Amino acid sequence: MKNKKSYIICLILDILFISIAFFYMIHLKPASLRIYLPLYIKPFLGFAVVWLIASFIGDKYNINRFNKFINLFYSIIRVNFVVVGIVLIAMYIFGRFGYSRLIVFGTILFSGLLESTFAFFYFVMKRNEYEFNDFHRFFIKPHYIFPRIDHDKIDFPIPKKLEKAQDSIEHKLKTKYLATQYDLFEFLKNQIPIISIHKKDSMTLNTHTLYNLETVKPGSQYFFMNLHRVNDFRYLKQYFIQVNENLKFGGYFVGCVQSINVRYNYFFKKYRYPLAVILYTIDLFFNRVIPKLPLLKVLYFAITKGRNRALSKAETLGRLQYYGFKVTAVKELYDRLYFITRKVGEPSKDSNPSYGPFIKMRRVGKDGEIIYIYKFRTMHSYSEYLQKYIHEQNELENGGKFVDDFRITGWGKFLRKLWIDELPQIISWIRGDLSLVGVRALSFHYFDLYPEDMQKLRVQFKPGLIPPYYADMPKNFDEIIESERHYLLKRKKRPICTQFEYFYKVLRSILVEGARSK
Repeated sequence: MKNKKSYIICLILDILFISIAFFYMIHLKPASLRIYLPLYIKPFLGFAVVWLIASFIGDKYNINRFNKFINLFYSIIRVNFVVVGIVLIAMYIFGRFGYSRLIVFGTILFSGLLESTFAFFYFVMKRNEYEFNDFHRFFIKPHYIFPRIDHDKIDFPIPKKLEKAQDSIEHKLKTKYLATQYDLFEFLKNQIPIISIHKKDSMTLNTHTLYNLETVKPGSQYFFMNLHRVNDFRYLKQYFIQVNENLKFGGYFVGCVQSINVRYNYFFKKYRYPLAVILYTIDLFFNRVIPKLPLLKVLYFAITKGRNRALSKAETLGRLQYYGFKVTAVKELYDRLYFITRKVGEPSKDSNPSYGPFIKMRRVGKDGEIIYIYKFRTMHSYSEYLQKYIHEQNELENGGKFVDDFRITGWGKFLRKLWIDELPQIISWIRGDLSLVGVRALSFHYFDLYPEDMQKLRVQFKPGLIPPYYADMPKNFDEIIESERHYLLKRKKRPICTQFEYFYKVLRSILVEGARSK
């Protein structure tokens, strides 16, 4: 409630500041107020709207999130810089070059001065309230070392050896459930100690409903397999949560999905080329795109009951990781992608897994604080939960990216090639979470791959909108680390000159030499 009150106060004060600045600049003109006010009042209202929108995007009014005056001051400068850019573009588009430069840009500069003065006195009062004796600490917040993230191997309970072989699930799977699916049986046998799992602790179904699962005692199973594809579950979230609840820690969950790739192969095997393209496109739009649209998805699920939904491999495995399972093996069999997972914890409490075209990602920022980076989606939904899995399965290629990263969509590769997906990061820059030039903002998993000395060095600076990577184009992960180390140590000694130097190098590398990221 306190934060909301201070937010409203800052908003009202800002409106007051830009109004004072506007009328003061008109007052400075030699002609009377009655001449200039009717001429500039409409453009001023449009300017005020632009100013407020830029301020909202920059989160400038959330004053309590700023620890030091210098941080808020930089936020004011960034917002003013954006407003000047928009005003110049608007003047060029509408041909308003006759407007007084004093009134237009004087209003921006004077209102920025009023804001900065208010910010300074706010932090003076805040400093006195908390009795900060060190004036240097008032302006610059000392960094702390970001704790190293441990990814220790999980110790799963080992099932005890059964006295009677017929008590295990192996015989039942081989002779009953998988009697006609020998390849699937061998896949399970090679990945799971089925001979040691008691049949009383297991359940095998072929259903797309939750009825049989809801009657099971929580935490009573060590093995659960459903031979029905997950594409047909209306409430996929409830299904995964229920399976997680029924399993013991370390218990196995085996299932299958008709992934988009498998679906593609199905259409092109069954139909000739022209017809296959048409049918596959219609199917993908109806069963993949429509279920993700806010209004149409209600109608879609009412008609289809959720059956035959098109799911990607990345989204399915990402969902499994999100709901507390660790993916241990996958294999394509019988026009299905079968997966083997183990319960490693409870479903994630993250209330906003990525799903739409515009995503917000958690990254490691300055002083080890969590920041959010905005991007246009280039990966399948829930892909962020697969980063560790992808790293375990694949190596890093040149440029520090993952080899054969199946999470990236076809149109996502196009967006990445043209850097269109990076454009929303400007919001993070306006908010003050990113500097103009700086090392990439890393995920927690990727950050943990760095040596500890580089982790300590990295968190001393804000990540950047323009990475120094393009200045020398390192070829592998080790070279990326050394490139960043060189840049950061140089920036530590000569902060301003280094920023200008690398800004020039990156622009030259991209525009002249055609440097690109994969």
